Amino acid sequence: MKKLVFLFLFFTIGFVFGQSQILVPTRIDSIAIHAEQFIGLDGFKNYYYCNNNVLYKKNKEAILQYQALSLGSMTKVDILNPLKIIVFYENFNTAVILDNQLNEVQRIDFSKLDNSIVVSAVGIAGQNKLWIFNSLKQQLGLYDLVTTQYQEIGNPIVEGFSNYQTDYNYFQWISKNNQWNACNLYGKIFVIAKDIPLGDYQIIADNKILFLKDNAFFIRDYDNNKQYQLQIVEKSLRKFYYKDQILSIFTNEGITNYKITIP
Repeated sequence: MKKLVFLFLFFTIGFVFGQSQILVPTRIDSIAIHAEQFIGLDGFKNYYYCNNNVLYKKNKEAILQYQALSLGSMTKVDILNPLKIIVFYENFNTAVILDNQLNEVQRIDFSKLDNSIVVSAVGIAGQNKLWIFNSLKQQLGLYDLVTTQYQEIGNPIVEGFSNYQTDYNYFQWISKNNQWNACNLYGKIFVIAKDIPLGDYQIIADNKILFLKDNAFFIRDYDNNKQYQLQIVEKSLRKFYYKDQILSIFTNEGITNYKITIP
């Protein structure tokens, strides 16, 4: 995020990406998994996926599972910290914290806060906190898992967003007008880039987005004004997840992992 201010000034001028360069990823391995939804692969080589509203964690030694029947369907699962997994149930305005064995260690019903809020986005943040988006006020906030206090930060996000992604320091989102924005823990909101391409995407670095368009993968580097197309042969793509230079692609047959080296 150190280049956010520079990028904002740069993008106010505007520019057009040139022709995509070809990147050839290295195929690592594949695994057969029957799943309705693929969540991702963590740094310990654990696969997370869902079937019939049950969350599964699979590795070479075991398969663990978690389900909360009383909370209905899972809306989002955050595996950024595999020791503190966040499962969000939007219909019940509730987030559940799981440990690395998928044991429930904490349950937060946001309707029961002193000043109840209606939550439509949740993600892990630093300092034992959660990123929260209160849809009633269109406002970002931080929920402290230790003190159980909620604090609003930043200005309202009146334009809404089509998708979001969180890490320990930033809540990032693509607005409905295809603008990439970020908010830090102190409520400072930045514009990173404009004219984000349509399609499924994942933010993979401070200035890079991996996106899928017309069954082809691209990486757009907004710092160096470059775009790369990945030479991937998988078809019938259902979901993908990128972490630590590993791209995991979920198809009807299972999951295939590729190593990507970005210039």
